[in-house]
Amino acid sequence: MSRQPRTQNVTTDAGEARITWVPATTAPPPRLVLAVSHGAGGGIEARDLQALARALPGHGVTVALVEQPWRVAGKKVAPAPKTLDTGWRGLWPALAAAGPPVVAGGRSAGARVACRTAADLGAAAVLALSFPLHPPGRPEKSRAAELLGTGVPTLVVQGGADPFGRPGEFPPGAYELAEIPHGDHGFAVPKRSGLTEEQTTAALTDAVVKWLASLG
Repeated sequence: MSRQPRTQNVTTDAGEARITWVPATTAPPPRLVLAVSHGAGGGIEARDLQALARALPGHGVTVALVEQPWRVAGKKVAPAPKTLDTGWRGLWPALAAAGPPVVAGGRSAGARVACRTAADLGAAAVLALSFPLHPPGRPEKSRAAELLGTGVPTLVVQGGADPFGRPGEFPPGAYELAEIPHGDHGFAVPKRSGLTEEQTTAALTDAVVKWLASLG
């Protein structure tokens, strides 16, 4: 694979998806591919996804930024979870064809997709960014079963003030959780926290780099 970023369109049963490949810059060949998709309200320009695309290639990890078919088609509203899963499943062979083991990941709705499909697709692990444990103000509508059922090593990176689920709300389980202090659902922090965007971004990428290294 070339070390220059490139895009690849993939036809799925949910429509045409797109992968932006950001290859590892180290030698020998990459040890992992981290495939991460966006949430229901944004695209791959999200600060956490872009931060990972900048940081991980230098650690021997190729990053695949995945755009679901609804985003490629220019729609503003995400479809039902089943359709999101269909799109992800349809592009998985293109991710696996890269060669190295694939870590499935995403932010928010994309994290849910990765969790729901990881075992069936043979993902090496799951990275869940801003996992939406429940709708804001509705803790009784828990989605914990999706997270607890991945069947593979899983890391959750969660903002300390995320209205979709603060770290203390997450149930015990066979996963790791890294907290970004004061972070909201997009990992933004208020000025009164005394933290900068650069600091929170570094905390996020450092946590992911350390966890990926632990996968062996």
